[in-house]
Amino acid sequence: MESKQITPEQEVLGVLGGKINRDPFAVFEDLRNNGSVRPIPMPMGDPENQTWIVTHMDQAKQVLKDQATFCVDPSTIEKSSYTKTSLINSSEEVSSNLFLSNSLNALDEPDHRRLRRLVSRAFTPKYMESLRPSVQKIADDLLDQVQDKGEMDIVVDYAYKLPINVISNMIGVPESDREQIYHWSEVIASGLGVGSVNEDVVKSLEAFGDYFKQLIDEKRYQPGEDLISELIAIEEEGDKLTEKELLSMVQLLIFAGHETTSNLISTGTLMLLDHPEQLKLLKDDPDLVPNAVEELLRYHGPSTTAGPRYARKDTELGGQQIKKGDILFPLLKSANRDEQVFSDSEDLDVSRDLKRHLAFGQGVHMCLGAPLARIEGDIAFTTLLKRMPDIKLSIPREQVQWQFKLAAQGLSSLPVSF
Repeated sequence: MESKQITPEQEVLGVLGGKINRDPFAVFEDLRNNGSVRPIPMPMGDPENQTWIVTHMDQAKQVLKDQATFCVDPSTIEKSSYTKTSLINSSEEVSSNLFLSNSLNALDEPDHRRLRRLVSRAFTPKYMESLRPSVQKIADDLLDQVQDKGEMDIVVDYAYKLPINVISNMIGVPESDREQIYHWSEVIASGLGVGSVNEDVVKSLEAFGDYFKQLIDEKRYQPGEDLISELIAIEEEGDKLTEKELLSMVQLLIFAGHETTSNLISTGTLMLLDHPEQLKLLKDDPDLVPNAVEELLRYHGPSTTAGPRYARKDTELGGQQIKKGDILFPLLKSANRDEQVFSDSEDLDVSRDLKRHLAFGQGVHMCLGAPLARIEGDIAFTTLLKRMPDIKLSIPREQVQWQFKLAAQGLSSLPVSF
């Protein structure tokens, strides 16, 4: 009996869910060869609405930037049957306050503009640059703990701890509480997905939400030199963040502020170990590291896809007729390997003259913390290569294990010696 052949459109569902053995970039290449916008068999919301994946740079940018045609909140579409949901796909008011559903990522204009205007006052370039000394200290302290051992796990000992310590310092989480924050974050990120949730995730969401509600209350009465205190104090023309917006913003900072940057550092290290000639270039010329960070983000960035966009009206995209209410997933990792935009797109080249990529998204929803991620990546790789120039894998390459959390593919472990 003949086995039924799986199409790239079906395979990409496995990629999005982290359940595929085949190289995802080979799947993306097949998809790009079949067109820039492809329908996939993914029932979400109204069965009358088609779900699409967007594989090429130009079309993905259009979906991310054209707010008049594509939105992030489907409940704003006229006569839409969708309701506002959180990442756990629940419209119930639980103590997690619809996790991330009031954050910047889940809002369209004019709410998004109002919220981003307020929050941006705390995220100035000057403020981001002022964090360099503290990020450097965290990187050095983490490597101090393993330097004499001659070995470490890049994920556990460095890539995960660096960004979550940076963001915890920023928002004012006491050191004594950080292990608990790590635990909640891991449970939530590992077990949370659209339409799926388990009991441990629900408990962690509620505990996580309750903890930050209490921390926010404490900062109201005893402000400190931290981002939560600054967000509480921000007011413009009588406008300020609501309780839900403030809580969602802090939740977003914790997750966007460490999960993706952690993956950049760990996956980036593996990519450099996979390409020793590129690694040597960075050792010989550390000034190339900021450029290398951009190329690593393009080549194998943390996020596979941007959050879903919904068509506000009938439109044409990439030769396909998109109907009002249809769902579109811009595949960031595919767009960043687009042969029509990047020469030798499947090659890692840390000296590439890179003008653009989509690892941080595009348009009004472009990642607010991108400047911080760049600083952390710069310091993380520069410090690692300076202090451990002879770094190499401690296990056979085929034993390296991947994991999938919150639409981001990352490593569960990366043992190295030096």
